[in-house]
Amino acid sequence: MSRAAAREAKPELHPEFVEKMVRTFNDSADHGVHLLFNEWWPYAPDATIERYLANFRATDGAAEFLAERHFAEPIGLDDLAAMPAGSMGRGYHDFLVTNGLEKNLATNYGMLHDGVAARGRLDRMPDDMKYAILRGFQIHDLLHVITGYTSSPLDELALQAFCLAQLQFPYFGMWMATTTSNMTFLRPDAIVPVMDAISQGWRYGRSTPNLQFAKWETSFAAPLTDVRSRFGVSGTGRAA
Repeated sequence: MSRAAAREAKPELHPEFVEKMVRTFNDSADHGVHLLFNEWWPYAPDATIERYLANFRATDGAAEFLAERHFAEPIGLDDLAAMPAGSMGRGYHDFLVTNGLEKNLATNYGMLHDGVAARGRLDRMPDDMKYAILRGFQIHDLLHVITGYTSSPLDELALQAFCLAQLQFPYFGMWMATTTSNMTFLRPDAIVPVMDAISQGWRYGRSTPNLQFAKWETSFAAPLTDVRSRFGVSGTGRAA
């Protein structure tokens, strides 16, 4: 067996990518997971990409999700504020305003994505996964509202674990790898709260129907409690 064939038989991390990974492990605020995710593709083993893609396509609901390629038009903050009290749309508005977040996160990530893609760095990312990550960024803050997770660092981590439990996507897995490496090698006092948050999010995600493919924007005017009930969500996030 040739060396190249051996590497494909036993996937390995490329040394150049390891340097980028360590940068994120050291300080994810300085070099975020969204950057690491985009940097991974030139180095990712073919067999690993194929396995991720096959698992993704085999997820219940993925065929319809990928066939439709739904991507919602941005909604204005004023329109969200005008939604009925207690509605999902009003809850989304309040979450954004309270936390000083931008409602067009997916658009901004899309600009980063397009810039990286223009340099050929995403040529090996399958189109289905390109769509999924952009849609995932579009609904991320909505998932905070629906699941009940706040924007605290531990709740953010728990939500990423929740999403990984529902959809085995490399982006969510990189959150786990980044955080557990940082706690193991640099911040041992963080081990218990970090693992509690990951465990809570994972269990919550595994016990909740898949939320990743829904057209949430069609339910903005509905009461948040009704939306949660319809999708089987407890709304009792809060890892910390």
